[in-house]
Amino acid sequence: MDFSEILCDDIDCYKTMMFLYKSALKEIVTKIDILNDEFQHVHQYNPIEHVKSRMKTPDSIVKKLKREGHESTIDNMVKYINDIAGVRITCSFTSDIYRIAEILSKQNDIKVIAVKDYIKNPKESGYKSYHLVATVPIFMSDKVVDTKVEIQIRTIAMDFWASLEHKIYYKFEGNAPDRISRELKECAQMVSVLDAKMLSLNEAIKQCENNQ
Repeated sequence: MDFSEILCDDIDCYKTMMFLYKSALKEIVTKIDILNDEFQHVHQYNPIEHVKSRMKTPDSIVKKLKREGHESTIDNMVKYINDIAGVRITCSFTSDIYRIAEILSKQNDIKVIAVKDYIKNPKESGYKSYHLVATVPIFMSDKVVDTKVEIQIRTIAMDFWASLEHKIYYKFEGNAPDRISRELKECAQMVSVLDAKMLSLNEAIKQCENNQ
């Protein structure tokens, strides 16, 4: 069932919506936790460094709708906002990002509906990350509702940069001075170089281990 089909214009609908998003978030976090445990206890290498989840607040939902030119309705929330429920996974290396994305995408009850690869195609600001928007089925007492969760996957270095960009964006309300924007973009280039060097070094280490 499509999420918008069960919505109506009262507080009960909003509560139902948030219940579904929170439930979907739990489902995705549980799947990632299981993968994390598997990598730790079964395999020799764990690509997952850290996992963080969050729900958008009503205030941030309304602000985003207004920023994108939409009325603040429940239908518009469901239709236009993909990150009401969000999970962020940080990894050591860029290769880990695509590995985790592939593993999650192949799970039978996860349906990927959108992908934005800001690693291969960074934003103008220099932002890099891999975004998956996926739905998971939420089994209620009388229906099953496919509910959206955004999954962001990035390296530790990318996450450090994005954290600083976030602070600058809200400090200057999206209009940072040119000098700060320019230096932030230069930092993004440094992060890319660092990630490439770290990946290369890790590959060299693995090659040495294989030759022993």
